[in-house]
Amino acid sequence: MDRKLRNRILLYLLLAGVLAYVGIELSGRKPAPKISAVTPARENLISSISSNGKVEPISPYVMRAELDTFVGQVYVSEGQQVKKGQLLMELDVKDAAAQLAETRANLLKAQDDLRAAKAGGRADEAARAAGDLAKAQAERDRLQKNHDALMRLIKQQAATQDELDSNDLALTKMQAEVTRLTAAKQEFDRGVKLSSDRAALQVDQLQSAAAALQEKVRQGRITAPADGTLYALGRDAASLPLKARDYVKTGDLLAEMADLHKVRVRAFIDEPELGGLEENEPVRITWDALPNKTWLGKTEIIPKQVVARNTRSVGELLCSVNNDKLELLPNTNVNVRINAKERLGVLSVPRGAVEIEGGRRYVYVVKLGQLGVRKSTLEKREIRVGIADAVNYEVVSGLQEGELVALPGDVDLRDGMSVIVVSSTAARFQRRTNG
Repeated sequence: MDRKLRNRILLYLLLAGVLAYVGIELSGRKPAPKISAVTPARENLISSISSNGKVEPISPYVMRAELDTFVGQVYVSEGQQVKKGQLLMELDVKDAAAQLAETRANLLKAQDDLRAAKAGGRADEAARAAGDLAKAQAERDRLQKNHDALMRLIKQQAATQDELDSNDLALTKMQAEVTRLTAAKQEFDRGVKLSSDRAALQVDQLQSAAAALQEKVRQGRITAPADGTLYALGRDAASLPLKARDYVKTGDLLAEMADLHKVRVRAFIDEPELGGLEENEPVRITWDALPNKTWLGKTEIIPKQVVARNTRSVGELLCSVNNDKLELLPNTNVNVRINAKERLGVLSVPRGAVEIEGGRRYVYVVKLGQLGVRKSTLEKREIRVGIADAVNYEVVSGLQEGELVALPGDVDLRDGMSVIVVSSTAARFQRRTNG
């Protein structure tokens, strides 16, 4: 082939390619994205919430050790039905009993001292102090009378000055003795007052100590405070049930019991599902240990706050549950299903097809398309929904049976977007799996 002709052909081919590329770019026509779509179908929907929970007694009785001691005897076992006042166990309280006897003896002595102090002191001591003072005062008064009599007799020259001086010396000494004994009596009285205050304080302290020891001795006998089921016997965390000669410290758990005919389940509901909870909704409880059993109850106390539980943010929902056969045990982990609402034969759409913006819900309806033949257009349409299960929403308004709804995929859907809908087989499969 001629070299010039060959170059000319290559040039024409290059120009044709450039023109074709420019034409495509100028036309703005890009391949339409392919999407899947589904037709809303009639379904029976049950709006339910499933989670886990823990069984709790409603009104538990907790008995704890009141002193550091050893377990004497244990008369019951876990799971046993007990009656009010029944003896559950005895603790070793010999030391406390000995301390109680000593404290009571000290209390009697202190009460005797208090009575004596309130009566003015010991009778013999009080009598001696008062008698010595009275005798000195009587002798002083006699000497004073002698002084007055001698003064008159001296004026009548019937007595001498020496007699008067001798009497006055004795009077002075006796007055000093009266002053000393008066001070001693006052000191004795003050001592009696202090003794009375000290004795009263000591009596109060010993009475309190005796009452505390008496309570400890009484707590050595652990009895059932009510009729019920003994479901824990000294088990904290992973410890074993209490037995004779086990050591317990003050505050250690001895026993837990309650009436277990009606228990409470604390259900841990994830934060996004809290808005659908209401009081008095039916609850179904299952337990892996008894897989063929189901317990019925109802919701009671709706969570008012969200708390962290491991990696979850949950609200703690309280449910009352009938436990007539006493099969559910406290502290066991159970499965909780709350059947809130049920709708039969309602129009439904997959949850994945619904978008939420500003509290409103939208779907993209496929318009004017023929499957696999030519392009269709998306219409963004607001819908109202009712209840929902794990897969579908109930459609209250905004959609009709037979309309196609776009499903999310690899592209972001938007209003007015041109799309190519893939085979309707995907839509039928989606409806079948949801049903």
